Amino acid sequence: MEQSRREFAKKTAIVTAGAAVAAGTSVLAATGNSSVQDDTNNGVVKGSSRKKEILYRKTAAWEEFYKAAK
Repeated sequence: MEQSRREFAKKTAIVTAGAAVAAGTSVLAATGNSSVQDDTNNGVVKGSSRKKEILYRKTAAWEEFYKAAK
């Protein structure tokens, strides 16, 4: 009984993955886009937001973290 459930789960996963690949391929073919990037943007996506991106702010919590990490 347990073995048949495992086999069913395996087969279901394989069929689902195959269907997903087929659907992705057909959508890609329909849109005409490919996963190959051209050299015009070097893979960098430039947004239109005017906000400045802040990656780090020096705070007491960060200082404590960095001291503990060393």
